Order: sequence, then C-alpha cells, then structure tokens
Amino acid sequence: MSMSLYMRMCVLIAAILLATTGRSNAQIAATPVSPGYVGFDRNDYPGDSVLPVLRKTFSFTGYWLTNPPGEHKNGWAGKRDILLRQGFGFLVLTNGKFDKQIKTSGLKPEVLGRRDAAVAVAAATQEHFPPHTILFLDQEEGGRLLPEQMAYLLAWTEAVANSGYRPGVYASGQPVDDGPGVTITTAQDIRQHVAAQHLHEIAMWVYQDACPPAPGCTVQPPRLSGSGTPGAIVWQYAQSPRRPEITASCAKTYAPDGDCYAGAPKGLSLDLNVSLSPDPSQGR
Repeated sequence: MSMSLYMRMCVLIAAILLATTGRSNAQIAATPVSPGYVGFDRNDYPGDSVLPVLRKTFSFTGYWLTNPPGEHKNGWAGKRDILLRQGFGFLVLTNGKFDKQIKTSGLKPEVLGRRDAAVAVAAATQEHFPPHTILFLDQEEGGRLLPEQMAYLLAWTEAVANSGYRPGVYASGQPVDDGPGVTITTAQDIRQHVAAQHLHEIAMWVYQDACPPAPGCTVQPPRLSGSGTPGAIVWQYAQSPRRPEITASCAKTYAPDGDCYAGAPKGLSLDLNVSLSPDPSQGR
C-alpha cells in the first residue's frame, strides 16, 4: 500500500468515526466530566476583581434582581455584562415575602404576588435578560406552606409565566414532619398545588444542605439526582453559614466560623450549587 493511499484511508476512517459519534471536539469539551456543573450564590456581589478567580471553579452564579433578604441595596444590579464577559451562566432570582410580611401588607396575597412579579419582570428586562429566562422566587420559609403563602407564590409564578419569562422557585427540599409518619418538603407541596390547579410548570431550585445527602462544603459536587427532589434543575448543597443541626457529619468541610469558602478567594463565603446546565436560568 502506498503511503498516500494509507493516509487517505486514515482520513476516511477518522471521518467515519466522527460521523458515527455525531460529536465534534467542541461538543466533547463542553460535556461535564463531573456529576454536573458547580455554581455559587451569595447576597453580596463579590466584586469585579475576583470574578476571574471564581470562574476557574464555577460555571454559573446567582444573580439578584431585587434587594437580597435583609439588604437595603442590590450590588448585583448592572453586573450582567461583566459576568457574561467572564463566561458565567446565571441563576436569576428575586426576593420573596415571609408569611408575616404577606399578612401585614394590607393586600390580598394574590395581589401582592402579582405586584412583586411585575417588579421582577421589570428588573429582568432592565438587566437585559432575554425572554424565557427562568426567574426564581426566593421562598425562604420551609415545610408545608400556609394558604396565604401558597396564594402569594402561585400568583407570582403565574404572572411571570404570562410575561414572557419562565417561573422558578428556590425552595426547601429538606423533608420535615407533616403528621404521624409523614414528611413533606416545600418543593413537593408546591408541585402538588401546581398539579391540582393545572398551573404553569415551575422550575425547582432546591436547598438541601443536610449531610447526608449533601457532601458539605466542597467543589466536587454531588449528583443532582441525590437532592431528593426529582426533576429539580439546581441543588444548593452547601450554605454559609452552615446549619449545625443538620450538618454535623460534614462539619469538617466548613471553615471554623461555619462558613463555606471552597473555590473562593480568602474571606469570601459562598453557597454552593450543582446543575446539569452551566446556565440554569438560560439567562445568557
């Protein structure tokens, strides 16, 4: 066999193999080699200067549209472009209301939910997030929701679904007692109401930092399926500060002050998440 014929055969075989797999080198490189993509979130914007360091470890970041819980300003506002340039994907979220706030608002829960949804949609538009981006409502209180909480939440998600964006909820995936021998998670409770009322589907970002199933403060993420909430698109598996009552078995993975600093510059505490997408909100 001549050398030129041999080379032509090698090229032909390589082309057949590539066509058979149907995957280019770029596609192969984009496939996660770990159980998923790891991301971070925090209430305070970390600062422009540390983004390159964070990007070495994290594929996506939380992005507040409104003031985070307990804050009087939002440091994330106007930062989408610089995060895009660094290659981050997004978890876009907005602050929800506690039960006490709903009860004392002077408004019906449904009216309050629609009003807050309008604020979130306006902020997402101002921040140039494209249509169909998933906006997550921050539901901090866990367990089975009270009627006014559920009415507020579902009014919010329905209003977002009708706006051109897609609704999501950040909610507890940790089981709590709900009667003799019965447990419930907030995510399960929400899904039951959505199904019963034939409402728009809600994307679930669950927090479940109990060890196990959570591995603690580590940038080697667990498999998303281990969250205990089937179909969740994001699992927050570590929080800062840790909750001592449910993280005793993984306490050594956290810093002595109880915060999580894995993958971060010194002194920058984070919450850690895993997703099968490097851009869970599809906000790029």
